[in-house]
Amino acid sequence: MSRIGKMPIHLPEGVKVEINNGTITVSGKLGTLSREYDSHNIGLELKDNEIIVSRVSHDGDVRAKHGLYRALIHNMVVGVTEGYKKTLLVKGVGYRLTKQGNKLVMNIGFSKPVEVVEPEGIKLETLDADKVVVSGIDKELVGQVAAKIRALKPVEPYHLYGIRYIDEVVIQKEGKKVGKK
Repeated sequence: MSRIGKMPIHLPEGVKVEINNGTITVSGKLGTLSREYDSHNIGLELKDNEIIVSRVSHDGDVRAKHGLYRALIHNMVVGVTEGYKKTLLVKGVGYRLTKQGNKLVMNIGFSKPVEVVEPEGIKLETLDADKVVVSGIDKELVGQVAAKIRALKPVEPYHLYGIRYIDEVVIQKEGKKVGKK
């Protein structure tokens, strides 16, 4: 039995769950998320303010889906109650961020500024001229948007210029040595 899959998902107050024909919908104070699941192999049961995820057989792919769907549903519950956020740090000479309407305008060393439009369900905030916070209720979408912004200018290992996560550790390489032998 999957260790992750067999743990029940506790529902906090104010969270409503609907299970219909292979689709689960979770509603909370921050919004509503919906996801399809494999209803032929995975069973969802709602009882006593908890969601219990079960599986029909012990095949390898069904066992893998058991833990996967439990984790995805748990992420949905956390998303509609607390939300998710990732903070990115921009370092470099002349690099800066500004917010114009629903666009994030980044001067990151290219000849023209790079504009990133907020996708639906995501909020982009600039804390300083060098930090941006990507927030939303869908964990996958928050991570995907943050990764796309980070991929625009990966960190250069010699001077550490570029875009990185705030808690990311980047090891600085040593430059060339000049001197007498």
